[in-house]
Amino acid sequence: MAGEQLQVLNALDVAKTQWYHFTAIVVAGMGFFTDAYDLFGISLVTKLLGRIYYTVPNAEKPGTLPPNVAAAVNGIALCGALAGQLFFGWLGDKMGRRHVFGLTLMLMIACSLASGLSFGKEAKAVMATLCFFRFWLGFGIGGDYPLSATIMSEYANKKTRGAFVAAVFAMQGFGNLTGGIFALIVSAAFKARYSAPSYETNKTASLVPQADYVWRIILMFGAIPAVLTYYWRLKMPETPRYTALVAKNANQAANDMAKVLQVDLVEEQDKVEQFTGKPKNEYGLFSRQFLKRHGLHLLGTATTWFLLDIAFYSQNLFQKDIFSAVGWLPKAQKMSALEEVYKVARAQTLIALCGTVPGYWFTVAFIDVIGRFAIQLMGFAMMTIFMFALAIPYNHWTHHHIGFIIMYALTFFFANFGPNATTFVVPAEIFPARLRSTCHGISSAAGKAGSVVGAFGFLYLAQSKNPTETDAGYSTGIGVRDSLMILGGLCGLGFFFTFLVPETKGKSLEEISGENEDDGEEAAQYDNRTVPV
Repeated sequence: MAGEQLQVLNALDVAKTQWYHFTAIVVAGMGFFTDAYDLFGISLVTKLLGRIYYTVPNAEKPGTLPPNVAAAVNGIALCGALAGQLFFGWLGDKMGRRHVFGLTLMLMIACSLASGLSFGKEAKAVMATLCFFRFWLGFGIGGDYPLSATIMSEYANKKTRGAFVAAVFAMQGFGNLTGGIFALIVSAAFKARYSAPSYETNKTASLVPQADYVWRIILMFGAIPAVLTYYWRLKMPETPRYTALVAKNANQAANDMAKVLQVDLVEEQDKVEQFTGKPKNEYGLFSRQFLKRHGLHLLGTATTWFLLDIAFYSQNLFQKDIFSAVGWLPKAQKMSALEEVYKVARAQTLIALCGTVPGYWFTVAFIDVIGRFAIQLMGFAMMTIFMFALAIPYNHWTHHHIGFIIMYALTFFFANFGPNATTFVVPAEIFPARLRSTCHGISSAAGKAGSVVGAFGFLYLAQSKNPTETDAGYSTGIGVRDSLMILGGLCGLGFFFTFLVPETKGKSLEEISGENEDDGEEAAQYDNRTVPV
């Protein structure tokens, strides 16, 4: 039997959807808009960076980033994000969600601007400066994961909590889409103003000097949405669950929520102390009791996120290479530098518009209807099917570009109407308040470890088996076909690890985590089943 709930927490659980819910979604979601723009926006300009800084005079092909530089530029922000998730996740439980929330946004704003101002006379200096700022950009982005998820889950009512947390994450889709659209606009404007022939027509003239402004403008634009929401982040009150259950300040929690909900709430300091003083509400992360109650949950959230992100980031960061491999993009030497940026941006925008954005919002619409478990299981299953459907008849798709793009977009659709959203939502619900941000940080850091594997590994694996078709500086790989086969197998593993993750639909956070259990209850009585019955 669950114990009696605190009045302030019960008021949140049963509150009708109000303006403050939408405010919280926008304020937290703009961070994810910036996250996606900054993390995935780099893939829009890497080919241009290769042309500007690594073109060899009179070479047969335009320059590309050397393997080590490409790996660093694509992956360094992910390494920073991994560190940021662990650090800010821990800090969010120690200092409070609100106090750390503004800090991550400041870091993202400063480093977005600094990335575009990367300086140096030589290529090595520019790339080193860019990587330095992108690491710290990733560090701030990483902190946004556990804090945004935890804040939204702790503010939401239990009926629509999944939709609210998923809506915050869904802003990633708009960030991804906006990155493509903005790159289209900037490259089209520069292309119209500074006309240039293709590389094979005139190797020198195909790269206009003004192209150096293009990648800088694209990267710096990511700071604008973050700037617009910074003030509102600072104005958000601390979440009542943190104030009551971690800071143990019943008066402040009641006052904050009375203003937000516009109702009178009674201070329950004695009840808070009784509630938080239970032995089963005092165990730590490295305790035997945590391992017994939540060990499998943490293993499930971490492994599913790890496996998903290997596939998800591999596909996102190297879309341009996959499009080139199947012939949807012309060969680099048949385009000018600005035309290549335009066509890469057009392809990624189309994928985002048709697959990425709709998938996120399907999750928002259905997560509180069919549940997290079912969506994640379905998503992994469909990703596995579509990966294999792309890989097995791969030679067929090289001659049927439209079919390939449809299948590829469906893979993204079911990633986002599936585990890419649910792996973000569930860790913000199943752990106790005093460890919630930390455990979400651990889970999301496991995901970023997967993205690093995808970013660095796929860069080499996807190279052609034919030595004459590899990019400059790369050894032969296993090719795009076999790489897709591996990614499909990893998605299949994610399907099975999903069975470690419990269903949370329709339950209060304290009921899920066991924080409001009576003293006589054993942790084993907690319903750990994943499939609702």
